[in-house]
Amino acid sequence: MSKEINRLHPVSAVITSVKALKSMILPIAIIIIGNGFNFSLNFHSDHFFDTILLFGVWGGAALLALIGGIIKWRTFVYWFEDGELRIKYGLFVKKKRYIPFERIQSLNYNEGIFHRIFGLVKVQVETAGSKGGKPEVELTAIRKAAADVIELEMRRAKNGVDQQQDQEEIQVIEEAVSIPTIYHMSIRDLLVLATTSGGIGVVLSGLAAIASQFSDIIPYETVFHELADFVKVGAFLVALTAMLVLIVAWVVSVVITLINYYDYTVRIEEEKLIITKGLLEKKRITLPLNRIQAIRIVENPLRQLTGFATVVVESAGGNGEDGNDKKITLFPLIKKQDCLHTLEQLFPDMNWHPSFIRSPKRARPFFYRIDFIWLVPIMGACSYYFYPYGLLSLLLIPLTILIGIWQHKTAGYQIDGKQLAMQYRVFSRITLIVEKKRIQSIQSTQSYFQKRKNVMSIKATVMSGATGTTGSVSSLEQQDAETILTWYEH
Repeated sequence: MSKEINRLHPVSAVITSVKALKSMILPIAIIIIGNGFNFSLNFHSDHFFDTILLFGVWGGAALLALIGGIIKWRTFVYWFEDGELRIKYGLFVKKKRYIPFERIQSLNYNEGIFHRIFGLVKVQVETAGSKGGKPEVELTAIRKAAADVIELEMRRAKNGVDQQQDQEEIQVIEEAVSIPTIYHMSIRDLLVLATTSGGIGVVLSGLAAIASQFSDIIPYETVFHELADFVKVGAFLVALTAMLVLIVAWVVSVVITLINYYDYTVRIEEEKLIITKGLLEKKRITLPLNRIQAIRIVENPLRQLTGFATVVVESAGGNGEDGNDKKITLFPLIKKQDCLHTLEQLFPDMNWHPSFIRSPKRARPFFYRIDFIWLVPIMGACSYYFYPYGLLSLLLIPLTILIGIWQHKTAGYQIDGKQLAMQYRVFSRITLIVEKKRIQSIQSTQSYFQKRKNVMSIKATVMSGATGTTGSVSSLEQQDAETILTWYEH
C-alpha cells in the first residue's frame, strides 16, 4: 500500500473555523437584541465600552477559531500502510490512530456548500467501535478523487487484492460494475412527502426554543394585556392569526423536507445499502445490512389512508439522521405494497406479511382510561375559567375514547420462528419487525388492574445508537405475553 502522506484541503481550515463560530451566533444575537441595538464607536457614548467589549470578545473568538482551524489543517495527515488507514494530528500533543481496513464498516460522504464550491467532500469513517453517533475518524475536506482512493484501498485490503496490481485496472473494473438502484424518490413523491410530513411540529418547537432564549427581554405583562385586548376584538381574528402561524410553519417544514430529501436514492452494493440525498448539502450514507437491528414501518393516519408508508431501520452503526442516534430513514415515502416487495428482496429470510394476534376486547379500557387522570383537571379548569366556551373541552372525552379504541385495534404481535413482529400506535401505526438474536431485552409490565383482567404489556428493546430503541404492545392476553417471554428465554 501507498505510504504517501496526504493532507486535508486548505478549505478545511475555514470549515473548521465556521463550525466553531456557529455556536456563538445565537448568544451574540441575544446580546445585541437585548441591548436594543444600542452600540456606538463614539468614545463619549455610554455604549462605547459595551461595543468594544462585545465585538472585541467576538473578534478574538473568531481569530482563535481561525487559528485553530489552520493548526488542524497543517497538523492533520493520513496515509495507508500495512492494511491500515493511519492518521496523525495535534500540535503540542501528537496523536496517532491506526484503523485496519477490515474494521471499517462504512465511509459516509457529506458535501456542504463550501465543499461543493471547491469540489470537495467530507469523509466520515465508521467502525464497529464507533459510539454515540460519532465517526471513528472525520476527514473534514478532501478531494473526491482522494476519497475514492480511500475506498479503493479499503476494498483492496478486504478483497485481498495484490498490492502490485495496477490501480488503473482496478478502477476500470470498479467503473464497469453498475450499482443497482432499489429506490429513487420522484419529484411527485417528494412533494407528497413534504406536504404530509410531521415537520411542522419540529418547526413550532424550534420557534418556541428560540423564543425561550429571549425570555429575559420579552415584556410578557405588556404582551398579555395586548393579547387580552386583542381577544376582545373577536375569536375570529385569534383563530385567523393562529391559522396563519400554522400555515407559515407548514410552508417552512415543506421547504426543509424538500431540501433534505432532494434526489433521495438507495442503492445496494456488496451487502451494503448506499443512501444519497440532499440539495444544499449532499450526503452519502453507507449502511451494512448485517448491522441492521430492526425495521420499523411507520404509517401516519393520512399515509395509511392513501396506502403509503415510511421505513426506518434501527442500526448498530452508520450515521444517524441527527448524528446522535442510529435511526436511519430507508424509504421516506413508498407505497406499502412496494415497500414489502423491496424488503422481501433485501431480507428474504424474514416474514413481511405477519398475521397479528390482537389485544383482547376486555383490555380496551386500558388504552384510554389512564388519560382521564390528566384530562379531568384540564376540563374542569377550562370549564370554570372560560365558561361557557370552556365547556367545549368536554369533547375531549369522546375523542380520547375513540383514539383509545383505535390504538386497541392496532395492538398485536406475531412470533414466526426466530422473528418477532409487533404492531402498535399512538397516532401513527408502527410495525416493528426484529430477529430474536437482535433483541437486547424483553420486559413485561402488569398493573394491579391489568392483573385483574389477565392482561400484560410487553416491551422489546434493540440496540440502536448509544441507548437502544423500544417497541411496546400494551395489554396483551397474559398467556400471549408469557409466550413471548418464554420464546425469548429459550
